[in-house]
Formats: sequence, structure tokens, C-alpha cells
Amino acid sequence: MKEKKTVLVVDDEASMRKNVVELLSREGYTVVEACDGVEALERTRTHALHLVLLDINLPRMDGITALKEIKKDFPDLPVIVFTAYGTSERAIEAMKAGAYDYLDKPFELDEFLLVVRRALTYGDLLGEVKELRSTVSISTQLSATSQLVGISPKSQEIFKLIGRAAPSDATFLIQGESGTGKELIADAIQRHSLRKDKPFIKVDCGGLTETLLESELFGHEKGAFTGAVSQRKGRFELADGGTILLDEVNNMTPGLQMKLLRVLQQKTFERVGGKDTLTVDVRVIAATNKDLEVEMKAGRFRQDLFYRLNVIHIIIPPLRDRPEDIPVLVDHFLKKIKPTEKIIVPDESLKKLIAYTWPGNIRELENVIQRVLVMTQGNVITIDHLPFTSHPVPGPAAGGSLVHEGFNLKSYLASAEKNIILEALNKTNWNRTATATLLKINRRLLFSKRVYYNLKQK
Repeated sequence: MKEKKTVLVVDDEASMRKNVVELLSREGYTVVEACDGVEALERTRTHALHLVLLDINLPRMDGITALKEIKKDFPDLPVIVFTAYGTSERAIEAMKAGAYDYLDKPFELDEFLLVVRRALTYGDLLGEVKELRSTVSISTQLSATSQLVGISPKSQEIFKLIGRAAPSDATFLIQGESGTGKELIADAIQRHSLRKDKPFIKVDCGGLTETLLESELFGHEKGAFTGAVSQRKGRFELADGGTILLDEVNNMTPGLQMKLLRVLQQKTFERVGGKDTLTVDVRVIAATNKDLEVEMKAGRFRQDLFYRLNVIHIIIPPLRDRPEDIPVLVDHFLKKIKPTEKIIVPDESLKKLIAYTWPGNIRELENVIQRVLVMTQGNVITIDHLPFTSHPVPGPAAGGSLVHEGFNLKSYLASAEKNIILEALNKTNWNRTATATLLKINRRLLFSKRVYYNLKQK
């Protein structure tokens, strides 16, 4: 007879806990409840559990602390963490501390049950083959200026990947357009790594000649070239034991690419003009605004170096492809720039911000918010304060044709999608489950679209 699985549900919201308990009970699981972190630890020690569902924000003992304590006593017990939208740093911490996965509230029921089944299967495998684990010590206090922010599924997947891979020594390759936050991602990797207390050296590989960049990376001996009046340590040498970020690595010449490949393979190099071979232990994070696979196929980037760098590959989507993140980013920048003031962004202003394509991505958004706050008197950002024009969606031109001068397909489709979702919501009396079923999408996507289009029941 198949063993009946026992699941612990930990949440201080009674209604949320009740809904999860009822759902799991209907699926045939035995369910144990706890309302805070302290009670959760007591339940893990008094019940034979197969899975823990743990909210992060808990009284008496927060979820991260409870997770760490659970993992100390039961390293093979899978834990799924519940998070609120935008709490990326806490979610990354949870993954680092040993969580199997995390789910955003509100979650889609089918996805929730799928993750539960996968976690239980994972627990069964760990039970068959015991694996020793260690818990990474992490700081729970992070500054608002360094926090990664995003509620879109694409952002959440990046946060999960950081949480899983940052504690390793694996090389990261971060790819994204200018302004998408590549350096912030690199900062998060370093902050959550085992080398977080070691040197973190950043090098911009663009804008320097081959000789100067070679000297910057590997150092030089006195007299190695004109102007080398004394010995100088390079960035790899200074980063020994820690991490180095190579920004815009695609700008390296073939000769420097070869030297970098040697460092990655053998951990050795010589200073420019030097004869002594130096050995370093450095974790490499490379960033680029180019597609290195395309550069490699075009012969501009070494194939062997690409595969050495491309161990953990993070592709940051442009802001125009994740408009759900714009409202939370706006809120984040308002609090960052004017933390003591309550700034109001009316719906029409938020819609204008969302409708803009943001060619400069997150950096442009932050600059716009900063400029508006400097130029605006008062605490309301009106549509007239925004320094760009968003074009209205055109209707049919004369003769009944939609396509005419000024036509914007993306804007037209967005407007059509918004109207369809609004119609479906009204038809189901704003029942999210019924609306998602009617539109044949999941509830998480529906929630994201409602935030994106700022749809509210009147």
C-alpha cells in the first residue's frame, strides 16, 4: 500500500491556511497546520513529515529563520516557500537556505499542486540516496538600493536561478540590453555567494585598448610598455579568493580572450612583461549586451571561451517584454529617491509609463522618475510631468483599414487584449478563477495582466 504523505502548512493568515489545507486534503494528503515559525519547528519535531509549505512573513520567527532551523534538523525534508510579489531578495535567500522552490501569492492552483507533487518526489529520491547538505549563512538585512525588484514570471525565474546557483563557484554569463540591470544581477550573485566577504572587482572591458585592458586585468612589470613606470597588480590578482565581474566581455580582442580562457582553465597568468606565473582562485561573472552565440558563429568570439563562460546563463529580458514589473519598479524608485515622502502616481500616469517602450530599460525608468521628482512641485506625478509621448492606439483609417501611417501593432494588440480581459471579468462578475477558465489562461497570468492594465472592479 502506498504511503500517505504528510504535509505541514505554515501561514499566519487563517483563511489562506484553511484554503491550502482543504485543497491538500481533497488530494489525499494528511495535513498538519502551524501559524508561526516557532510552532512550525515544534510540528517538524513531533510529526513524520514529507513536505513543508512555509510562508516567509511569520510572527515570532520569520520563515527564513524557520527554514534554516528545519534544514539543520531535517536536511532532506523538502520545503516550499510562499512569498509576496516583489520580495526577490527574500526568495533568493530561501533558495540559498535550502528551499526546494517558492511560489508567489496568489498562486495558480494547478501549478501549486504540480510543485507539491514534484517536491514530494524529490523528497522520496533524497530518502533513497542520502545527500549531505550545509546551510549557507546569509544576511537577512539588505539595503533597498541593492534589492532586485520584479513580479513578472521572467524576473522570478532569474531570482530562483540566483538562489540555486550563487552559492556554488560556477561561472555566470549575464546577457541583456544596456540598462536592464546586469550589474545588479552580478551584485546579487556575489552577495549570495560563499565569497561574499571576499574582494569583488569589476572591470569594464569596453573603451580600453588591448594593451591597457591586458594591463588592467593581469597587471604589468616596470618598463613593460611606455608609461609603465612601476609594477602594478592586475584585477585578477586583486580579486584572488573573491569574484571578478567582466562587463561587456564581448569587447575583448582574440589575444585577450585566449588569456582569459587560460585563467578559467588553469587559474594561471603572467603580468604584462613578466616571467613569473601567478596562480589565482577567482570566480568569474561575465556580462554582455551581445548574444555571444551569434558573436561566436561570426568568428568574433572564441567557441571554447564561450562554453567556459556559459555555465550558468542568465538572459535578462528588456523592460518592454516584462511590463508587469514597471509598477513595482516605479514604487521602488519612489521609495529609494524620496523614502520619507508619500508620492502618488495616478492611474493615467502609470498607464503612460507602462505604454512607453523604454529603449533605455530600467536605467531610463529610474532616470525619468528622478527627473520628475526634481521638477515636480507637490506629491502627485501627473501625466503632464512625464517627459515622453505615448501614442494612442489607432482605430480603422478611412476606408476601413486598420493599417495606416502611425499604426502600432504592439499597441493595438495590447489594447485588444485589455478589452477582452475586461469583458471576461465583467462577464464572470470579476471571479478570477472563472475568468481564467473562460480565457483559457492560468490565474497567475490573469493577475499579472490585471496589474499591467490596471484593471479594477468599479
